[in-house]
Amino acid sequence: MSLRLAAANALIRRRRSIKPQDMDDRGVDPRLIAAILENANWAPTHGMTEPWRFFLFTDAGRDRLADFCQSLYRRLTPEAEFRHDKFDKLRANPLKAPVTIAIAMKRQSIEKIPEIEEVEAVACAVHNMHLTASALGLAAFWATPPLVYTDEMRQWLGLSDPRDKCLGFFYLGWPASETWPEGKRGDLSEKVVHVMK
Repeated sequence: MSLRLAAANALIRRRRSIKPQDMDDRGVDPRLIAAILENANWAPTHGMTEPWRFFLFTDAGRDRLADFCQSLYRRLTPEAEFRHDKFDKLRANPLKAPVTIAIAMKRQSIEKIPEIEEVEAVACAVHNMHLTASALGLAAFWATPPLVYTDEMRQWLGLSDPRDKCLGFFYLGWPASETWPEGKRGDLSEKVVHVMK
Protein backbone atom coordinates (compact mmCIF):
# COMPACT_ATOMS: atom_id res chain seq x y z
CA MET A 1 0.00 0.00 0.00
CA SER A 2 1.38 3.41 -0.94
CA LEU A 3 2.03 6.04 1.72
CA ARG A 4 -0.46 8.37 0.03
CA LEU A 5 -3.23 5.78 0.17
CA ALA A 6 -2.40 4.96 3.79
CA ALA A 7 -2.60 8.66 4.70
CA ALA A 8 -5.93 9.04 2.87
CA ASN A 9 -7.33 5.92 4.57
CA ALA A 10 -6.26 7.17 8.00
CA LEU A 11 -7.84 10.59 7.48
CA ILE A 12 -11.13 9.29 6.06
CA ARG A 13 -11.53 6.65 8.75
CA ARG A 14 -10.62 9.09 11.54
CA ARG A 15 -13.33 11.61 10.64
CA ARG A 16 -16.01 11.86 13.30
CA SER A 17 -19.08 13.95 14.05
CA ILE A 18 -18.39 15.71 17.33
CA LYS A 19 -21.37 17.72 18.59
CA PRO A 20 -21.15 21.27 19.99
CA GLN A 21 -21.74 20.07 23.55
CA ASP A 22 -18.48 18.11 23.20
CA MET A 23 -16.47 21.17 22.12
CA ASP A 24 -14.62 23.53 24.44
CA ASP A 25 -14.64 27.32 24.26
CA ARG A 26 -11.26 27.89 22.57
CA GLY A 27 -11.47 30.03 19.45
CA VAL A 28 -10.52 28.76 16.01
CA ASP A 29 -7.75 30.60 14.19
CA PRO A 30 -9.18 32.36 11.08
CA ARG A 31 -6.39 30.79 9.00
CA LEU A 32 -7.73 27.32 9.86
CA ILE A 33 -11.26 28.37 8.95
CA ALA A 34 -9.93 29.74 5.65
CA ALA A 35 -8.16 26.42 4.92
CA ILE A 36 -11.36 24.48 5.63
CA LEU A 37 -13.42 26.72 3.33
CA GLU A 38 -10.78 26.66 0.60
CA ASN A 39 -10.85 22.86 0.57
CA ALA A 40 -14.66 22.99 0.42
CA ASN A 41 -14.28 25.12 -2.69
CA TRP A 42 -12.44 22.23 -4.41
CA ALA A 43 -15.37 19.81 -4.25
CA PRO A 44 -16.56 18.14 -7.46
CA THR A 45 -19.17 20.18 -9.29
CA HIS A 46 -21.04 19.20 -12.47
CA GLY A 47 -20.84 21.99 -15.03
CA MET A 48 -18.53 23.98 -12.71
CA THR A 49 -21.56 25.61 -11.09
CA GLU A 50 -19.86 25.66 -7.66
CA PRO A 51 -23.24 25.95 -5.90
CA TRP A 52 -21.94 26.01 -2.31
CA ARG A 53 -22.35 29.15 -0.24
CA PHE A 54 -21.13 29.63 3.33
CA PHE A 55 -22.31 32.05 6.01
CA LEU A 56 -19.79 32.31 8.84
CA PHE A 57 -21.04 33.07 12.37
CA THR A 58 -18.46 33.87 15.04
CA ASP A 59 -18.35 36.03 18.17
CA ALA A 60 -21.61 38.02 18.54
CA GLY A 61 -22.81 36.65 15.20
CA ARG A 62 -23.49 33.37 16.99
CA ASP A 63 -25.97 35.19 19.25
CA ARG A 64 -27.78 36.60 16.21
CA LEU A 65 -28.06 33.12 14.71
CA ALA A 66 -29.21 31.58 18.01
CA ASP A 67 -31.83 34.29 18.54
CA PHE A 68 -33.18 33.90 15.02
CA CYS A 69 -33.35 30.10 15.24
CA GLN A 70 -35.27 30.27 18.48
CA SER A 71 -37.70 32.90 17.21
CA LEU A 72 -38.24 30.96 13.98
CA TYR A 73 -38.89 27.72 15.86
CA ARG A 74 -41.39 29.49 18.12
CA ARG A 75 -43.20 31.02 15.10
CA LEU A 76 -43.36 27.82 13.05
CA THR A 77 -44.10 25.25 15.73
CA PRO A 78 -47.72 24.62 16.80
CA GLU A 79 -48.12 24.93 20.57
CA ALA A 80 -48.99 21.23 20.96
CA GLU A 81 -45.71 20.27 19.24
CA PHE A 82 -43.47 22.84 20.92
CA ARG A 83 -40.57 21.24 22.79
CA HIS A 84 -38.47 23.25 25.21
CA ASP A 85 -35.48 20.92 24.79
CA LYS A 86 -35.39 21.64 21.03
CA PHE A 87 -35.93 25.34 21.65
CA ASP A 88 -33.04 25.44 24.13
CA LYS A 89 -30.77 23.39 21.85
CA LEU A 90 -31.27 25.86 18.98
CA ARG A 91 -29.69 28.50 21.20
CA ALA A 92 -27.10 26.32 22.89
CA ASN A 93 -25.46 24.80 19.81
CA PRO A 94 -24.28 28.03 18.14
CA LEU A 95 -23.04 29.33 21.48
CA LYS A 96 -21.15 26.15 22.41
CA ALA A 97 -19.36 25.94 19.07
CA PRO A 98 -16.87 28.78 18.51
CA VAL A 99 -17.78 28.79 14.81
CA THR A 100 -21.04 28.02 13.05
CA ILE A 101 -21.16 27.95 9.26
CA ALA A 102 -24.58 27.97 7.60
CA ILE A 103 -24.34 25.79 4.50
CA ALA A 104 -26.35 26.79 1.44
CA MET A 105 -26.90 25.84 -2.18
CA LYS A 106 -27.12 28.62 -4.80
CA ARG A 107 -29.24 27.28 -7.64
CA GLN A 108 -27.92 27.64 -11.18
CA SER A 109 -30.03 30.32 -12.87
CA ILE A 110 -30.54 28.39 -16.12
CA GLU A 111 -31.22 25.13 -14.24
CA LYS A 112 -29.23 23.07 -16.75
CA ILE A 113 -27.80 20.95 -13.93
CA PRO A 114 -30.46 18.97 -12.00
CA GLU A 115 -31.05 20.29 -8.48
CA ILE A 116 -30.13 16.95 -6.90
CA GLU A 117 -26.65 17.24 -8.42
CA GLU A 118 -26.23 20.71 -6.94
CA VAL A 119 -27.21 19.39 -3.50
CA GLU A 120 -24.76 16.51 -3.96
CA ALA A 121 -21.99 18.97 -4.85
CA VAL A 122 -22.65 20.93 -1.65
CA ALA A 123 -22.55 17.68 0.33
CA CYS A 124 -19.15 16.93 -1.22
CA ALA A 125 -17.96 20.40 -0.19
CA VAL A 126 -19.11 19.76 3.39
CA HIS A 127 -17.31 16.42 3.38
CA ASN A 128 -14.12 18.22 2.34
CA MET A 129 -14.69 20.58 5.28
CA HIS A 130 -15.17 17.68 7.66
CA LEU A 131 -12.03 15.89 6.47
CA THR A 132 -9.97 19.06 6.73
CA ALA A 133 -11.27 19.73 10.23
CA SER A 134 -10.29 16.19 11.25
CA ALA A 135 -6.82 16.63 9.77
CA LEU A 136 -6.42 19.78 11.88
CA GLY A 137 -7.67 18.04 15.04
CA LEU A 138 -10.85 20.12 15.10
CA ALA A 139 -14.28 18.87 16.11
CA ALA A 140 -17.02 19.28 13.52
CA PHE A 141 -20.70 18.46 13.19
CA TRP A 142 -23.17 18.99 10.32
CA ALA A 143 -26.67 19.50 11.74
CA THR A 144 -29.94 19.81 9.84
CA PRO A 145 -32.75 20.88 12.16
CA PRO A 146 -35.95 21.15 10.06
CA LEU A 147 -36.07 24.95 10.25
CA VAL A 148 -32.94 25.23 8.07
CA TYR A 149 -35.00 24.19 5.04
CA THR A 150 -37.60 26.95 5.44
CA ASP A 151 -38.04 30.02 3.24
CA GLU A 152 -37.64 32.15 6.37
CA MET A 153 -34.13 30.79 6.95
CA ARG A 154 -33.21 31.18 3.28
CA GLN A 155 -34.37 34.81 3.28
CA TRP A 156 -32.68 35.60 6.59
CA LEU A 157 -29.38 34.42 5.13
CA GLY A 158 -29.90 36.76 2.17
CA LEU A 159 -30.59 34.07 -0.43
CA SER A 160 -33.10 35.93 -2.57
CA ASP A 161 -33.88 33.25 -5.16
CA PRO A 162 -36.64 30.89 -3.92
CA ARG A 163 -34.75 28.03 -5.59
CA ASP A 164 -31.76 28.51 -3.27
CA LYS A 165 -31.65 26.40 -0.10
CA CYS A 166 -30.06 26.37 3.30
CA LEU A 167 -28.78 22.83 3.89
CA GLY A 168 -27.77 22.99 7.54
CA PHE A 169 -25.25 24.25 10.05
CA PHE A 170 -21.64 23.14 10.27
CA TYR A 171 -20.43 23.52 13.86
CA LEU A 172 -16.69 23.83 14.33
CA GLY A 173 -14.47 23.96 17.41
CA TRP A 174 -11.90 22.12 19.46
CA PRO A 175 -12.85 18.81 21.07
CA ALA A 176 -13.28 19.06 24.84
CA SER A 177 -11.78 15.59 25.28
CA GLU A 178 -8.32 14.51 24.23
CA THR A 179 -9.76 11.09 23.39
CA TRP A 180 -10.92 11.00 19.77
CA PRO A 181 -14.25 9.15 19.46
CA GLU A 182 -14.22 5.59 18.19
CA GLY A 183 -16.08 4.84 14.99
CA LYS A 184 -17.57 1.75 13.38
CA ARG A 185 -19.24 0.72 10.17
CA GLY A 186 -21.26 -2.32 9.15
CA ASP A 187 -19.97 -5.09 6.91
CA LEU A 188 -19.20 -3.69 3.44
CA SER A 189 -20.13 -6.98 1.78
CA GLU A 190 -23.78 -6.31 2.68
CA LYS A 191 -23.72 -3.03 0.72
CA VAL A 192 -22.01 -4.05 -2.51
CA VAL A 193 -23.49 -5.79 -5.54
CA HIS A 194 -20.84 -6.94 -8.01
CA VAL A 195 -22.17 -7.21 -11.59
CA MET A 196 -19.75 -8.96 -13.94
CA LYS A 197 -21.97 -9.81 -16.93
